[in-house]
Amino acid sequence: MAWASDLLVEEIGSPQRIAPFSVAVSAELLASGEVVSSGRLILLHDPAGNESWEGTFRVVTLTRADVGLDMVTDPFLPDVAWSWLTDALELHAADHAALAGTVTASYGRGFGRMAGDAEQAEVEVRASWTPRLEEGRTLAGHLSAWQELLRLVGGTPSLPPGIVQFPGRQ
Repeated sequence: MAWASDLLVEEIGSPQRIAPFSVAVSAELLASGEVVSSGRLILLHDPAGNESWEGTFRVVTLTRADVGLDMVTDPFLPDVAWSWLTDALELHAADHAALAGTVTASYGRGFGRMAGDAEQAEVEVRASWTPRLEEGRTLAGHLSAWQELLRLVGGTPSLPPGIVQFPGRQ
């Protein structure tokens, strides 16, 4: 996979008991030198198939980013964050089945010795789906969709072809 230059991706250990074969990567999306989102993606493969997967492969992801304190209390945040995933899959023609997952919006405030720490708000998308790889389809669309999800969760969506973003003022 050709990852975007602002995405740091590395292979990490993968679960060994869920499927006979697996591979996992972690990623951090950078903007202005700061991490704006991070995630893990695991690809599971069971040649015998798995009834609940509806296939022989399964993609599993956890993607998260800090959000504004006002955003974490928005009751529509989980629906919007889930649409980021479904829109990314559709945008990258990542044909799939058995999509499942959760979106968690959390808020934290320090007390006691941690009272001076900044308040934190985060959104996390956990999802899994079965990639449809029939008829010569590859995982490329699914990996591109995950890359797009990292951008959307981090507030830095890809621009449409032909659109150029001007650098911000220094």
